Amino acid sequence: MSLHKKTDLKRVTTHQLQEMKNRGEKIAMLTAYDFSMAKIIDGAGIDIILVGDSASNVMAGNETTLPITLDQMIYHATSVVKGVKRSLVVVDIPFGYYQGSSGEGLRSAIRIMKESGAHAVKLEGGSEVKDSILRILSAGVPVMGHLGLTPQSIYKFGTYTVRAQEEAEANKLIEDAQLLQECGCFAIVLEKIPAELARKVTAKLSIPVIGIGAGADVDGQVLVMQDMLGITKEFKPRFLRRYADLDAIITSAVNKYVEDVKMKDFPNEKERY
Repeated sequence: MSLHKKTDLKRVTTHQLQEMKNRGEKIAMLTAYDFSMAKIIDGAGIDIILVGDSASNVMAGNETTLPITLDQMIYHATSVVKGVKRSLVVVDIPFGYYQGSSGEGLRSAIRIMKESGAHAVKLEGGSEVKDSILRILSAGVPVMGHLGLTPQSIYKFGTYTVRAQEEAEANKLIEDAQLLQECGCFAIVLEKIPAELARKVTAKLSIPVIGIGAGADVDGQVLVMQDMLGITKEFKPRFLRRYADLDAIITSAVNKYVEDVKMKDFPNEKERY
C-alpha cells in the first residue's frame, strides 16, 4: 500500500496546481505517449502528464527532439487523453511550430487543443518566444514555460551539460522566469540547472516551478517515464532515479515466451478453445 497521501481530486486543473504550491504540496509529473501507460500512471495518482517531444527519442528512436512533427505530437496526445481521468495533460509544441511567428504558434496550440483534447501546451524559451506565448494565452490556452536546458536548442548549445552556471546566463534565466510569469504562464519547468539557482527562482515566483535536474527546492518534479522505469538503459544523468528495471523484466518475460513456444509448452490444454 502506498504511504503517500494522494490528493483527492476528480480532475487536476491549473488552479489546483497553484493551490498545491501555496500550501507546500509537491507536484508529481511524468511523461506518457500512449493510452495504456497513460491510464496506468493516471490511476497511480500522477498530477501532470506531459506528452513530451521526448517521444522523438524514446518512441521514435531519434537522436534529438527536433524531428518530431506537430501531427505526431497530436497523435500521441490524443492517445494519452483517452487514458486519463484525473491528471492535467500538457503537450509540447514541437520545434519549428511556434518559433517562426506568434500566428504559427497560436495555430499549433489550437490544433493540439482541438484535435487531442489536451488541457495545456508547453513551449521552450523566454523572451525570444514571448509573442507566441502571449498570442496563445490570448486564445485561452494555458501555457507552461520551460527554461534552462531546452533540448530543442541542442545544436545552439552544442551540449546537454548543466545550464546557467555563469552569472550572465543565470541572471537571464531569472529574468525570463519572471517574464513568463508576467505573461501569464501557469507553471514553468526548469531543466538541468544548479539547485541553488532553481531555489531562488522558485522563491521569486508565485506560480509552480517543476524541476528536472534542478534540485529539491522546487514545487514539483518531472521525469521521462521510460527513464524512471528502466526501459531506457543508455541515459544515466545524475538526476535520474530508476524506480524499476523494466528492461530486465521484459527481456526475461520475452525469453520465457520464446522458450515456451519453441518447446511447444504454449499454449497448453487450459489455454485452448
